[in-house]
Amino acid sequence: MKRLKRKKPNEGVGVNGNGSVYRESDCGRKQKFAEINRALISDPVDIETLRGAAASKGGLLTYELRRRVWPKLLNINVYELPHKPGRDVRKNHKDYNQVVLDVRRSMKRFPKGMPATERAVLQEKLIDIILVVLKRNPQLHYYQGYHDVAVSLLLVVGERMAIAMLETLSNYHLRDFMDPTMDSTKHILNYLMPILEQVDTELHDFMIRAEVGTIFALSWLITWFGHVLSEFKHTLRLYDFFLASHPLMPIYLAATIVLHREKEVKQTECDMAMVHHLLSRIPQDLPYEVLIGQAQDLFDQYPPSLLAKRAALQSRKSLSISTFQAFQLSTLHQRPDSVLQRLTKAHGSTTSRHEKHPSAAALRAIHLFMHNTEPPDSPEKYSHEPH
Repeated sequence: MKRLKRKKPNEGVGVNGNGSVYRESDCGRKQKFAEINRALISDPVDIETLRGAAASKGGLLTYELRRRVWPKLLNINVYELPHKPGRDVRKNHKDYNQVVLDVRRSMKRFPKGMPATERAVLQEKLIDIILVVLKRNPQLHYYQGYHDVAVSLLLVVGERMAIAMLETLSNYHLRDFMDPTMDSTKHILNYLMPILEQVDTELHDFMIRAEVGTIFALSWLITWFGHVLSEFKHTLRLYDFFLASHPLMPIYLAATIVLHREKEVKQTECDMAMVHHLLSRIPQDLPYEVLIGQAQDLFDQYPPSLLAKRAALQSRKSLSISTFQAFQLSTLHQRPDSVLQRLTKAHGSTTSRHEKHPSAAALRAIHLFMHNTEPPDSPEKYSHEPH
């Protein structure tokens, strides 16, 4: 097994415009908070610093920072958000019944302790968010697991911003999963084994002999791990990372998880059912910061362009990969929110960025779920300056 390059403990990382990673010195929470704020008020917005902050140790720190940074990572103008869906969004929608079934089954994706009435309201919003994005983009096709991405966005940024973010992600990062068939999704999964082969030939060969394939990682990939992680804080950390990275980064993280469990895999009977059973049950105590760093190292050492030279990956073109560079370039010339607000007022727009975020009770439930501690008294205090 090739030894992955390890970062020094005091190093963090950043993401370049082409999706590769550069190193930057780690900083304390308050210093990082200040750097993020400076990047947000720069004109144009310092998107490289924001990407670096999202990918480096600890990610984006707070809900408030995520509400401000996530839109910038996706080139979304917070003063031009979509309107809330009307009642007609559910009428005659071909995916309505399946979306409702999936959302009704998504109770575990909401924090323990959240009032049932609050959860019910958010589930209704979740249905509308999904349906309105699909209605606005008829080229996109719903898949089971899509709601796991949508609920993660809704819990952090609210309904209108979640619509804007989900629409952008669906047309770029998640685009390959939204074809009429699973062919493009399988194509992305096919990157997993070549990564393993580059790092650990013995592990790769064992999995080939077991004929386990890659389907065990399907839910990891298409939900950005949201469906399989029990702690929302880990989901948020990975979303920070993925939003700042290349669309294939989730498959690199999947590879690091398999490599992390190398001994367990090799000690398992070389049988498809046994190996699939082991790998499909993701441990909840994974060292996420370490794995994120290793995924970044793998991406640097074995970028998609190198892996794609393999015959098995040449037969199909990925829309997510082919549009990524242009998408990244489009994010580099954004104005800070203060300027956007003035421009919006000057043009007499009635669109507001403000919407109702989860209530104090919901934020308290989310905080308890993430930290097992009591949050500060107010949502504002909870989501603002780190201690």
